[in-house]
Amino acid sequence: MTAEPLAVSTPKSHRTEALEERPVNLDGFVEEWPEVGMVAMDSPYDPAPSVRVDGGVIVEMDGRPRAEFDFLDQFIADHAIDVSVTERAMSLEPVEVARMLVDPTVTRSEVVEVAGGLTPAALLEVVKTMNVVEMMQALQKMRARRTPANQAHSTSARDNPVQVAAEAAEASLRGFRELETTLGVVRYAPLVAIALQVGALAGTPGALTQCALEEATELELGMRGITAYAETISVYGTEPVFCDGDDTPWSKAFLASAYASRGIKMRFTSGTGSEVQMGNAEGRSMLYLEIRCILVAKGAGVQGLQNGSISCIGVPGAVPAGIRAVLAENLLASTADLECASGNDQSFSHSDMRRTARLLPQLLSGTDFVCSGYSAVPNYDNMFAGSNLDSTDYDDWNTIQRDLQVDGALRHVPEEELLAARSRAARALQAVFAQLGLTTITDKEVDAATYAHGSQDLPMRDVLEDLKAAQSVMDRGITGLDVIKALETSGYSDMARTLLSVLRHRVSGDLLHTSAILTSDLETLSAVNDANDYAGPGSGYRPAGERWREMKRLRHVVSASNPEEEIG
Repeated sequence: MTAEPLAVSTPKSHRTEALEERPVNLDGFVEEWPEVGMVAMDSPYDPAPSVRVDGGVIVEMDGRPRAEFDFLDQFIADHAIDVSVTERAMSLEPVEVARMLVDPTVTRSEVVEVAGGLTPAALLEVVKTMNVVEMMQALQKMRARRTPANQAHSTSARDNPVQVAAEAAEASLRGFRELETTLGVVRYAPLVAIALQVGALAGTPGALTQCALEEATELELGMRGITAYAETISVYGTEPVFCDGDDTPWSKAFLASAYASRGIKMRFTSGTGSEVQMGNAEGRSMLYLEIRCILVAKGAGVQGLQNGSISCIGVPGAVPAGIRAVLAENLLASTADLECASGNDQSFSHSDMRRTARLLPQLLSGTDFVCSGYSAVPNYDNMFAGSNLDSTDYDDWNTIQRDLQVDGALRHVPEEELLAARSRAARALQAVFAQLGLTTITDKEVDAATYAHGSQDLPMRDVLEDLKAAQSVMDRGITGLDVIKALETSGYSDMARTLLSVLRHRVSGDLLHTSAILTSDLETLSAVNDANDYAGPGSGYRPAGERWREMKRLRHVVSASNPEEEIG
C-alpha cells in the first residue's frame, strides 16, 4: 500500500503572523445575507417608497395597500406621517432631501417639515445617497438641543449600593447629565436606585438618574420620585418581534403617557440589528426596520429615542457598512425632531482603533447625548454587558476633546475633588440608609468606595440583608420625599434641596421638553430654550470661554511659565 504524501503547509510571512495577532481579528465579521436581514441598509427586499392619500387618510404606503398594513404600518401612517405634506414631500427625489439635510442655508425646521411627510422607505432612500461625512454634517444641524451632553452607566457587578453612589458622584462631577444603572439581581433595585440618586447629588447638581428594569418596577420607582427618567422602553421594527414582548405600538404609547402624567422624562429604545437578533427581520435591511422604530417613537409622542444599535451593535458591526447605518439611524432620529441618545454604550470590538472610529461620528457631530451609556465604572462592573468606553478611557476622551476642540461634555477633575465627592456620596448614603432603617453601611465600606476603581476593591456586603431592606423600601412605600427628609435630617441640606428641585421640575413638566437636561444651576436646558441654531461656519454651538478653558486642562499639562510645573 502506497503511503499518502504529507500535506505541506504554506508558511505564513512574519507580516501575516503579526497582523493575525491584532485585536481587530478577534472581532466577528459575516457576509451579507439579505434573506434573514443580515444587511445594513441596502436589501433587495426593502420596499420601494410610495404613498397615496384619500380623504386625509394614508391608504397606501411603501407598496402596501391599507388592507394589508401590519400594526406598525397602521400606527406610522395614522400617527407619525404628516398627511398634509406627505404627497409633496414624497414627490422630491431622495438626493434633493439629502442635500437639504447637508445644506447649512436650509434651516432645521424646513428639513423637519419635509421629513415629516416621508415614509420609512423614502427616508431610507435619502440616507442611502449620503456618505458618512455628509451624515455627520447633517447631524450637526439636525440635533434638537444646541449644547451636547452625555450619559453614563453607574453599575456594580455585585450590585453594591455604596460603590454605585461613589461612582455616580464622580460621574456627575466629570460632566455627565444623566446617570443610568441596572442590576445583576433585580431585587436589589430599590437600594441601588436610591444609591444612584444620592450619589449624583454629591457631585455636580442636576444630574438625572434612572434604573433600567422590567417596566412595572421601573415605572413605580419613577412615580415614587426615586428615579427621574426612563429610556429602556423598547420598540421594534417587525410585528412578530413586537408581539414577542407582548406589546404593540399602542401599549408602548400608553406606557409613555403614564410616565408623562407624572412629569417623568422618558424616551424609547431601539436599534439596528434587534430584529435580526430576535430572528424575525422579514428579510428587510436593519436600517429600514430601525426607521420604522423611529417613526413609532414619533407617533407615540415620546420626547426622544435611545438608538445607535445599543445592545445589538455586534450585529451591524459584523456586516459591511454597519457602522454607517448606525450613524444614519442617529441622524434620522434627530430629523424626526426627537431627542437622540446616540449609543456608544455597548462593547463591540477588541480594537481600540475601531472603538474610536465607532465613536467619532457622534462625538464630532455632537448629539443630545453622545453616549447613551459611557461606563463610569471599569467594564468588568458594567451590568449592561460592557460599554464602548469605560472609566479607564476618561483621559483619552478628554484629550480628544482638547485636540479637536470638540465638546463631548466631559472634563478633567483633579484627584482631590473626586475623592471628596466620592467620600461625601458614600457618607450621605450611609446616613440615608440609617435614617430609613435600611442595612448598615460601615465606615470601612465608605473608605473603600472613596478610593476604589471597581467592585473588586470593596468588601462584600450581606446580600440577604440587603435584599430584605430593598423589599422593605417597596413595602413601606418609601419615596423621593423620604430620601429628601433623610438627607436634611442628616445634615446634607444642600443635597436635599437639590433633590427637591429635581422633583419640582417634574411637577412643572419642564423635563418633558425634547432633549431636556438640568444645568448645574438646576435650570432646564432643552430644545425649547436651547434650540440648535447651526447654519454653517461661525454658527451653532462651539466650545468657547470658560468651557474651552476647562477642556484645555488634562492630567499632565506642562506650565508655559515653569517647565517643572504641571497645571492639570
